[in-house]
Amino acid sequence: MGRRNAIMICLGTTALVVLGLIMLASTSVWVESEDSKYSHLIKQARWTAIGVVLASIVASIDYRLFKKHAKLIFIFSVLLLALCYIPGIKHTVNGETRWIKVPVLGQFQPSEVSKLGVIIALGSYLAHFQSETRTFKKGFIIPGILIVVPVALIFFEKDMGTAVGLAAACFAILYIAGTRARYLVFSAVGGMTALVLAVWTNANRWDRITSFTDMEANKLGAALQQWRSKLAFSNGGIDGLGLGNGAEKHGYLPFAHTDFIFPMIGEELGLWFTLGTVFCFVIIAVYGIGVAIYASETFGRLLAIGVTGLVVIPGMMNIGVTTGLLPNTGLPLPFVSYGGTNLVFTLVAIGLLVSIHRRSKFDDEVNTEVSKGVVRVRI
Repeated sequence: MGRRNAIMICLGTTALVVLGLIMLASTSVWVESEDSKYSHLIKQARWTAIGVVLASIVASIDYRLFKKHAKLIFIFSVLLLALCYIPGIKHTVNGETRWIKVPVLGQFQPSEVSKLGVIIALGSYLAHFQSETRTFKKGFIIPGILIVVPVALIFFEKDMGTAVGLAAACFAILYIAGTRARYLVFSAVGGMTALVLAVWTNANRWDRITSFTDMEANKLGAALQQWRSKLAFSNGGIDGLGLGNGAEKHGYLPFAHTDFIFPMIGEELGLWFTLGTVFCFVIIAVYGIGVAIYASETFGRLLAIGVTGLVVIPGMMNIGVTTGLLPNTGLPLPFVSYGGTNLVFTLVAIGLLVSIHRRSKFDDEVNTEVSKGVVRVRI
């Protein structure tokens, strides 16, 4: 760990993106399309290229530039989320209004952009008030407002999974910044209570919970996707049926090319590739934390922790859902599932990690500077 952090993160990301394109070529051909049968793959490849270019640009920029404009970034993030509530702009799919339609870009998911904006704003605020993070007002109330407003906007779009993932990433930032443990425990209990009430009062969400506890009885209803995903894993076994030979993608498993692409990896490529997918996220998590450890200042450290959480937490949630360990939340598998907005801005998040890494100070550099009589204090 150290100088290899960015290399390992990029290797893990590349492996996931390539796997996603391969699996999309296998699963999306069975999805009805007005264009060619490979239209989803072509679109995903196009978004991949855009994401790589944007990530490269972000990696070359000094990440501290975002700190200077954190207030504007946060305001823009909130306004972007508010567009999902404006008639004529919002776009509803399956009862969820997490998309908007804009010229040129077409269908667009604001929460994917806003997640990064919230993390930047929160990290900037806590770095600025570093000496007061243990106080009630500046260490808990104000950061709480920065978190609750966008999380609530995302949640009431009926995007519960993204809201929970963002809240968890922000919670990690607060913990690393030094917010008092009792405040964090209070907020966690309050957040879980609010989540339970929101689920209990919504028939659709409650059905997902009850079906999750008894998938056998609900295998033709609310638990259909998770039940079929388990069948896909069992069909694939250790070695898999072979690329392109999966059966569940033929209309049996809904959204096999998006939220439930992980079971298709298990069915066609087997246990080794599913474990490899998990391992790639572990690599990003471990070396993302490594980037935070070696960051040259507090904002970089907090930003690295938050960005790593934005990438890894949704990945683990998706894997938990598709393996039947968590209730269905409707989250895509980062880098792998079909979806342009998610792919582009998750790649941009990786670019931010690389930017932080490139401006870090490593032990051998610090020792060299000390030997030359140059002493720099790292906060």
